[in-house]
Amino acid sequence: MPTVFLEELDAETYQQKVSQPGSTLIIPTGATEQHGPHMPLGVDAMLSKAISGMVAEKIGALVAPVFSYGYKSQPRSGGGNHRVGTTSLGATALISMTEDVVGSFITQGFDNIVVLNGHFENYQFLYEGLDNAVSHSRLAGLSARAALLSYWDFVDETTLKKVFPDGFLGWDIEHGGVLETSLMLLLHPEKVDMSRVIDHPPATLTPYDIFPEDPARTPSSGCLSSAKGASAQSGQLLLDAVTDAVADSLRSEFTLQTNPSEVN
Repeated sequence: MPTVFLEELDAETYQQKVSQPGSTLIIPTGATEQHGPHMPLGVDAMLSKAISGMVAEKIGALVAPVFSYGYKSQPRSGGGNHRVGTTSLGATALISMTEDVVGSFITQGFDNIVVLNGHFENYQFLYEGLDNAVSHSRLAGLSARAALLSYWDFVDETTLKKVFPDGFLGWDIEHGGVLETSLMLLLHPEKVDMSRVIDHPPATLTPYDIFPEDPARTPSSGCLSSAKGASAQSGQLLLDAVTDAVADSLRSEFTLQTNPSEVN
């Protein structure tokens, strides 16, 4: 069966796809990070890979192997880098990895590179590596373009109101909460144990950071809000909103055509 995942292709088929006009590659990025007692450590990587695959099918792109390690988890967005299971890269490593991988794919012939982020703390370091790779490729006479995005930025207000009928409290406390859990219940239900969700109030976060980290500043569950209201139905709403909006944005930015298999 045809696949959008690069690691499942043989080299000759891969070369044919790279050589097509408008060839586009999506690089999913995540982390290895605790997401409370009810979900696995690989949530960020699993979600970014799945979303990348669905977007790729819509726009005729390929998906590179996922970045499974990310930048340090922070208490105000991910519970903290001190938590057991969270295994992180430093800034220099993530920047260099992004620059090297993106640069290699550009040299191989891709016209467009998309980095789809699934771990909040990654963004600025992905930005630096992506910017360096594209700048260096331009100096070498190559004309590839690139885009960087975090999938949650494409969740519209209408969808948020449906998923959070009692009011959305903000992305900064959504680590291990309703959004990620709902998407996992839809995409990887066998990896979620809702009986282990700890129902506690949203974390009260300070507008500053403390070093060394103080574990008492965030909930002991490792989650910054409760996932009690999560459901596969909410996951479907979120997935549809994100994949449609991301695909539309990339089609517009890179002048891509709709994948024929997506036309009803």
